[in-house]
Amino acid sequence: MKTRISKTGISSIRPALMLSIATGLTLASGMVPVTSSAQEGTRTIATGSNIPLSAEAPDEYVVKTGDTLWDISKVFLRDPWYWPEIWYVNPQVQNPHLIYPGDVLKLVYIDGQPRLTIAERGGDGTKRLSPEVRREPLSQAITAIPYDIVASFMGRPTLLDKDQVKSAPHLVAMRDGHIIGGVGNEVYARGIGDASADSRYSIVHVEEEIRDPDNNDLLGYTGIYVGSGPVVTEGDPAKLVLTDTSREALQGDKLFPESVEVNLDFVPHAPQSEVNATVIAVQSHTVIGQYQVVALNRGSSHGLEAGHILAISQRGDVVRDKYAKGGLGASKGLGRGTKVQLPHERVGVVMVFKAFDKMSYALVMETTHEIRHGDLAGNP
Repeated sequence: MKTRISKTGISSIRPALMLSIATGLTLASGMVPVTSSAQEGTRTIATGSNIPLSAEAPDEYVVKTGDTLWDISKVFLRDPWYWPEIWYVNPQVQNPHLIYPGDVLKLVYIDGQPRLTIAERGGDGTKRLSPEVRREPLSQAITAIPYDIVASFMGRPTLLDKDQVKSAPHLVAMRDGHIIGGVGNEVYARGIGDASADSRYSIVHVEEEIRDPDNNDLLGYTGIYVGSGPVVTEGDPAKLVLTDTSREALQGDKLFPESVEVNLDFVPHAPQSEVNATVIAVQSHTVIGQYQVVALNRGSSHGLEAGHILAISQRGDVVRDKYAKGGLGASKGLGRGTKVQLPHERVGVVMVFKAFDKMSYALVMETTHEIRHGDLAGNP
């Protein structure tokens, strides 16, 4: 089930978060859960639970427009990847529910465990004690990451999986015998298939190879955004007109649709198995700041999936200790001394949003230092 994202917004969104109202409902077994206010429990880790709540977790939170599931998780949890363990899903509820702006989330304790429920649906002020279908545009529902961030990256990809490059349409010629193309030029592309007139495509120039540092396997390529334009004549080759360029278009440049289907049916969660990955590419030379994209040398064949949270660590340097035997280190030759591996330093957290077979895209959710090519990615 997929979400169609375009540069101008969302054209359709499927229910992404399998969320159910718990308050007032009984379990499938017929037993009524023991529910109490969060004020009656501890504020850190509940008795018998390994769920680390935020020390400042409120009893209630009103969902705001622009919130993401990551934002909401951080309100209640010290580590947002525990979201699946804190959201209470009643087994009797058959219809999934989304979180919308205006909804009131309540932190309660059920049988001694901290749980989040929807205490009130936004808009009408009516408390819902039984599951009901909400009649709201699905595009207003809360998802794990912002729509526009994924849309801008997938519509103008600069990190490319090798299979993306292999299967993507390409420019075959420019009209009137031009060698390069610019704004206003008409160009011909092969491989577009049955794309209709006015369908818009981004043009990307394929640059450097991205290889797995573990075995030197080719995983993908870096790309440079060239420009974009609509299809004006259908067929193979199809004709497009360039309406926007940032550099010259060349024969062989690849085409990607500006409107891309992206699966957003995921929630933040930690991997079940051990992950040892490496950052193999970043959008720029270094990444510092939320919502930048990095590529990892692990994918679905290694157990990674959308929603997985990984910690990023800078590799510790190897230094020489000239003082290990009690000396002052003076008059020692260069390169002498015991080699010491300094510890790896955690510098950020990323969320996988697209997993290919052997490579993944991940969004930087938090960072304290630059995230660079060669940094380590592992379990949070």
